Amino acid sequence: MKRAFHAIIHGLVQGVSFRYYTQETALQLGLAGFVRNLPTGTVEVSAEGDEEQLAKLAKWLEHGPSYARVEKIDIEWKEPSGDHTRFRILT
Repeated sequence: MKRAFHAIIHGLVQGVSFRYYTQETALQLGLAGFVRNLPTGTVEVSAEGDEEQLAKLAKWLEHGPSYARVEKIDIEWKEPSGDHTRFRILT
């Protein structure tokens, strides 16, 4: 079943290649959406695709890449919009 989520990741998540590795993980899972840094020092992820693959990405976001220190994730599950055709890094 197709689903989507929007997440804000808090902690040491900027300057540690979080966006790059999130994109790589999402692409390997066949998901579409985006990742970007926010001015608050957090990272925003919007992803859609197969619910099982999304759950794997959500689990990965709990720790991120090796230099990241994730403190908290705010995640909202929702219906997919179909607005995304691939997963990309927004600047």
